[in-house]
Amino acid sequence: MFEELRKILIEEFNLDENDVTEDAKLEADLGINSLELAELAFKLEDEFGIEVKDEDIPSLITVGDVANYIEEKKA
Repeated sequence: MFEELRKILIEEFNLDENDVTEDAKLEADLGINSLELAELAFKLEDEFGIEVKDEDIPSLITVGDVANYIEEKKA
């Protein structure tokens, strides 16, 4: 799941692949702002067929958090 998410982040936000690690913080390390987080949520819904609830977004701090969230929602 992490690798799939990593590809999306690199492509969607034009990130350096070396920066996108499981521990990387979306905002602090990768510079993804709140509007971009909302865009990411829509992309994840389309890509993985899950629902990302607005109230869940603030708890998605790191790339690993997002990968785990996707896995939980797909289960």
